[in-house]
Amino acid sequence: MEVFHLRYFAAVAENLSFSKAARQLHMAVSPLSRRVRDLERELGVRLFDRDSHSVNLTPAGAALLPLATDVLSRFDDLPGRLRQQVDTRQRVVHVGVPPGLHPTVRERLREFDRTAGCEVRRWPGGSQDLLDQVRRRELELALVHLPAHAEGVESCEVLREPLGAVLPAAEFADRESVSLSELTGHVYARPGSGLSPTYFDQLEVRLAAAGVHRRTTLSTRDYSGIGEFVANGGAFGISMLDPRNQMGRPSEHDRVVLLPFADFDPVLVTGLIWRTDRAEPGADLADLISEARHALS
Repeated sequence: MEVFHLRYFAAVAENLSFSKAARQLHMAVSPLSRRVRDLERELGVRLFDRDSHSVNLTPAGAALLPLATDVLSRFDDLPGRLRQQVDTRQRVVHVGVPPGLHPTVRERLREFDRTAGCEVRRWPGGSQDLLDQVRRRELELALVHLPAHAEGVESCEVLREPLGAVLPAAEFADRESVSLSELTGHVYARPGSGLSPTYFDQLEVRLAAAGVHRRTTLSTRDYSGIGEFVANGGAFGISMLDPRNQMGRPSEHDRVVLLPFADFDPVLVTGLIWRTDRAEPGADLADLISEARHALS
């Protein structure tokens, strides 16, 4: 038995899906299934009940999961514990940072840099990727756009940002707000994959319920592209209302306006996330997580 056997088993057990686990592990389903069967043969038990529609843990699989999780946690923690024992240099902490981070949070992060008592290095990425890296112990902490759900990962709210509609000035220049009912004939435009926070997926559900069914995902990976597309007319986007957050604003020209919604209040929430076991009393990050929560929220 190798450690990767346990890692593959844990991924399938957490997702209850071989295809989802394979995507998470960046591998094909077929070799993943073979490795799990190899583990079952070595242990002499069946770990999953499988059929064409579902995957479920057997009693043996349910008993193995906490044991495997504990072994993997200890194994993944070895490099950090070894560095603590033999490295006399200043400790390095990696903090994930998503795109479009509000300047207020960036200022708080700079203050944390000054007071943390260690070297803080920032690691860019989308919120879901950062969540996965915290879960795998590749990052100690991360700022992400909520919601962010993963087994064994906790979060606390850091900042709430109101969102508004990016609209063609030719149609809405004289307005102070806009209602969703006025946008049912418009195309909802999103930036390219990887830039929009997960919360925007929830917004699409709300838009569909209001009758906004036409949408497009632009090939551009920045918000300025939304401004250019919307300026042509017949389309709208969603972005941060706060003028201080330039990352989230469309390109500045007189053909686009940014307005609050009159009939609902979308809010983008930024949160700090960490592994639960690393914040427990006596754990390697307990004091640092406590300080980060205080500094950032």
